[in-house]
Amino acid sequence: MPIDPAVAIGAELDEVKFGWTPSDVLLYHLALGAGADSTDRRELRYAYERDLRVLPTFATVAANLRVFEPPSVSFPGVEVDLAKVVHGRQSVTVHGPIPVEGEAVAKSRITDVLDKGKAAVVIQRTDVIDNSGDPLWTTESSIFAKGEGGFGGHRGNSDQVVLPDRQPDVVVDTPTLPQQALLYRLCGDRNPLHADPEFAGRAGFDAPILHGLCTYGIVAKAVTDALLDADATRIGSWSAKFAGIVFPGEALRTRVWCEGDALLVTTTAPGRDEAPVLTDAVLRTR
Repeated sequence: MPIDPAVAIGAELDEVKFGWTPSDVLLYHLALGAGADSTDRRELRYAYERDLRVLPTFATVAANLRVFEPPSVSFPGVEVDLAKVVHGRQSVTVHGPIPVEGEAVAKSRITDVLDKGKAAVVIQRTDVIDNSGDPLWTTESSIFAKGEGGFGGHRGNSDQVVLPDRQPDVVVDTPTLPQQALLYRLCGDRNPLHADPEFAGRAGFDAPILHGLCTYGIVAKAVTDALLDADATRIGSWSAKFAGIVFPGEALRTRVWCEGDALLVTTTAPGRDEAPVLTDAVLRTR
């Protein structure tokens, strides 16, 4: 059995010690498309070290920046073919602005395994602390393992975000680059799904697709630019469900509803009849 919930749930993964520099942050932001207007002071908050502010989604790559091998889905009680796996959901909660450089320790564990019938969902939480023991950020991610469900486990609770019954307060259109996935993979995710047409075909796609976490970061930046004056330090948390794929070079359309300190977000691909890309997404401010 590739997934054994009795072994997986509660399993603690190896600690990871890592560090990052301003250059790492700049690379990450550029891989999201930052700096397109290189004279805009707000864009330079992402792309120039003088007033550099770290987008909280950097937390999703910080520990893997020096990883150059394709990832594997191998945890206690979990052994799944990478071609069967898609990202389901991602959240980041920061406990203060992320420093532009630092060293940290990541402690991860499997918190649950859900049975969705045709797929299993593996949920992982990671807590990151600095060398003084102070918390920096917490992430939670879920992956869908296609064909691994049906083991009799629980389905989990609904996490649907109910949108207001009115037009969005803001609509933002954001381009992506044809080479976006090739840039983003330099931040540590070398999954061939995002670069190799043959591998993408075996996984059921017509062409390599953009990393879900790249889309996740692009949309977080778009919302921050539109509603938070491009000040990434004002973000407290950002969570989203990956509802569909993005092909590099496609445009994204993001709709935002302002509800107090919560910004409710959906993102679609307008070039494919508004196909959903991110749903049930919430950005909370400090």
